Amino acid sequence: MSMSSKRRQLHLGLFLFGTGYHPAGWRLPEGKTDGAYDPQFLKEVAQKLEKAKFDFFFLGDRLATSADMQHLFPSQMTRLEPFTMLSYLAAATDKIGLIGTVNTTYAEPYNIARFTASLDHLSRGRASWNVVTGSDTRAALNFSREKHWDNAKRYDYAEEFIEIVSGLWDTWEDDSLPRDKASGVFADGSKVHALDHVGEHFSVAGPLNILRPIQGQLPLITAGTSLRSQMLAAQYSDMVFTGTNVKEVAVKFYQEVKGRLPEYGREATDLKVLPGLVPIVGRTEEEARAKYAELNELVVTDFDLGPLSDKIGIDLRGYSLEDPLPDLSASEAALHWADLARGANGREDITIRDLFYFFTVTVRGHLLVVGSAQQVADIIEEWFRDEAADGFNVCPPYMPGGLELFLELVVPELQRRGLFRTEYEGSTFREHLGLSRPRNRYDLIAKG
Repeated sequence: MSMSSKRRQLHLGLFLFGTGYHPAGWRLPEGKTDGAYDPQFLKEVAQKLEKAKFDFFFLGDRLATSADMQHLFPSQMTRLEPFTMLSYLAAATDKIGLIGTVNTTYAEPYNIARFTASLDHLSRGRASWNVVTGSDTRAALNFSREKHWDNAKRYDYAEEFIEIVSGLWDTWEDDSLPRDKASGVFADGSKVHALDHVGEHFSVAGPLNILRPIQGQLPLITAGTSLRSQMLAAQYSDMVFTGTNVKEVAVKFYQEVKGRLPEYGREATDLKVLPGLVPIVGRTEEEARAKYAELNELVVTDFDLGPLSDKIGIDLRGYSLEDPLPDLSASEAALHWADLARGANGREDITIRDLFYFFTVTVRGHLLVVGSAQQVADIIEEWFRDEAADGFNVCPPYMPGGLELFLELVVPELQRRGLFRTEYEGSTFREHLGLSRPRNRYDLIAKG
């Protein structure tokens, strides 16, 4: 049976936030405060994910931080460099995929080809590259630039960057290193190729000084919902991360981005779409609601209602936090946010404080689900069945308990429903994604 004809199954990965995704996760009595720097903790997390048969362990990255430390999400203040950490985790795991983030706007393709190929060899074929162009304008000042490039230039740069890295991975054919002791031939120079790339932004001679990766071509990850990001995903990505908490919006994006694949000779199964999921899970619904309330009460905030008012199109700054919601009928956005907040709280009579907390937690757009394992699994299954997602990038609200409850309660429920694997079927990340190993481009040229 070909990979593309197998039954569709969920893909699950962890988006690591060392203190949890919820901004107050670290303040819980059981919350981890130093998760981004504790090597034993990070190793245990990766091993737990592997035991649960997760597809991947994903590390985001930032190239700048803010002077306003008090109101920045704790997990965004500082974090370790992704490929350094993933190299450590590669030695502590055997099967789980390892995704590291690289910002192409502030990097060189030859170096990134080396980092990624090295990690793929060290992990025996489990490395992946999350391609970002960067939206933080402060990063420019850390890289000897006066300003951050505009969106068009960053994407133009990224496309050429990907082409170079992908080309460098192929510069050594798979049988280019015979290591023949009898003949004394260690390397076959006829199967090692110069890249000789000269483009708008880069000039790279090649070849790479590292053998072709175990996977041939590492899986590429991109994110975003803009037209330009969709085009980048359709041409290059094997997985795309998104952030939306509305199923209808997710379905539309799923259809749009997969609808672009034929333009590049690709099929719908070649690209996986994974929204972010923030699961607040309890052994009962009441337990989950109580945890959500406990987390919210620990948020460090000045209760500035301005950003929320701007988002929903109704000025709430003249109200008390304990006031019930005013008439929101003049704003579709306000009605939408209010409905989502009611769902998270499990009741209709929410206050402005409740809406503020919901907005604070979900402002980055990921799907927040509060409930029992069955309720969380119901939402996951609904989005998967209705092709709003091929799986989820799981963002536990606090660590390690938020992750452990998901692994203990929700994953077995998904497995009982036949939605998620009970064993790995392969050993590489490409195999987890149902992707075959591509032929080397130079082999294709030679053999037609």
